[in-house]
Amino acid sequence: MRPVLIGAGRGSRLEHQTDEIPKTLVHTMGKPMLEWILDALREAGFSRKDVVYVCGYRKEVLMERYPEFTYVVNDDWENNNILESLVYAREHLKNGFISSYTDIVYRGSSVKDVAASPHDKVLVCDTDWRRRYIHRKNHPESDAEKMRAEGDRVLELSRTVKSEDAQGEFIGVAKMTPAGAAEFLEAYERAKASETTLGDRPFKKAYLIHMWQWMIERGSAFHRVNTHGGYMELDTLEDLSMAETWWNGGS
Repeated sequence: MRPVLIGAGRGSRLEHQTDEIPKTLVHTMGKPMLEWILDALREAGFSRKDVVYVCGYRKEVLMERYPEFTYVVNDDWENNNILESLVYAREHLKNGFISSYTDIVYRGSSVKDVAASPHDKVLVCDTDWRRRYIHRKNHPESDAEKMRAEGDRVLELSRTVKSEDAQGEFIGVAKMTPAGAAEFLEAYERAKASETTLGDRPFKKAYLIHMWQWMIERGSAFHRVNTHGGYMELDTLEDLSMAETWWNGGS
């Protein structure tokens, strides 16, 4: 099982911060977001040489700074999205994987917990998610990838879940065992052959949550492990300005 980091897009909502570097290299709290992610992976026993990185925008910057990664290039990153990016790495998924967005910061305990789960398809859920939206104007709760669950079984994964009905927010970190990965890739091919859209998006522009919700609606079992805070997404300049307060537990 290897960590697969999905970071092909530019991150235009960070404006000038991504003129010369990919989004994951933007600094927060003293170092690039990517270094926070690598620290979390290391806590769970993964080295930098284990990392598979799906790159696109300014890929040469990443390749120069992190030659130890295994790279997969999404050369159509301007026209597709996170789901397609992950599937570019299909050859590295078959033995199981832990996938992660790359514009996020999270604790190593989240990686440990999701790796230790006995289930085949597991998502990390932040149960303390709403405090980060109290003064967040440029990325409202309606944009959150919210999760509705019963116990540890995920019932629904969608931005359209009402906040008051959500048990938490998907943080962008997931695990699939070899069996889970095989099911995911088979479902992707079935959906691609039969659907022109996923959720409210054209298929090519779909997010991972759209694919996984499609699977859930057809009876696929997804489970969750929880983190109570210890996670944040840094999508806008406003988010960067709030990062230290969020990370230290304030609102």
